[in-house]
Amino acid sequence: MKGDNAMGAKVITIEQNILKKNEIAARENRELFRKHSVLAVNLLSSPGSGKTTLLVKTADYLKKNLSVAVAVGDLQTEVDAERIHQAGVPVVQINTGTACHLDAAMVQKSFSHIELEKTDILFIENVGNLVCPATFDLGEYRKVVLLSTAEGEEKPLKYPPIFQTADCICINKIDLLPFIDFNIVKCRENLHKTCPQALTFEFSCKTGDGLQNWCDWLMHQWKVLQDEG
Repeated sequence: MKGDNAMGAKVITIEQNILKKNEIAARENRELFRKHSVLAVNLLSSPGSGKTTLLVKTADYLKKNLSVAVAVGDLQTEVDAERIHQAGVPVVQINTGTACHLDAAMVQKSFSHIELEKTDILFIENVGNLVCPATFDLGEYRKVVLLSTAEGEEKPLKYPPIFQTADCICINKIDLLPFIDFNIVKCRENLHKTCPQALTFEFSCKTGDGLQNWCDWLMHQWKVLQDEG
């Protein structure tokens, strides 16, 4: 509560300064993406939902027609980046250390390794976390949240901020539905309550079932961006 004590006021001030600084960097990123007509997609999820696998599968489909690049955020290691690199896609690793999210300034630093003028779609694979990344705008054109059937249908209700700001929700691992206790009807209801504005796709990265609709949506978003000029 503001003014109750010096420590409370200090925490509020620091938080405001951090977010203000991020807003400025995000605005710069957004202008740069627009200048080069880059469809920047911020991909968020909890750990293990299948972000990296989704990016490998998606890039394999899209790179036939568009130039795809990926910026991978993780606390440590380059495991995910290496998997994407093996798929033949330009990738840069962003190690956040102890930070549980990417911020706009971190994304800016990756531009020295990504040729934006030669990129049609830039996927930003955020750190696996459903809390911290929700606060930080990266300057993206579209925000996508990935949810897997292995996590539980209540996630949209437990972590509403990250879902409420999403343009698109993807439900992965539908191939597991016959074998697990996941109520997909209830999940759809929870998503409708939490983020009625978001388009939803259901697919399996393992079998490929449903991925075509997701990729078609991305292609459409890229064309919309080009039309906006």
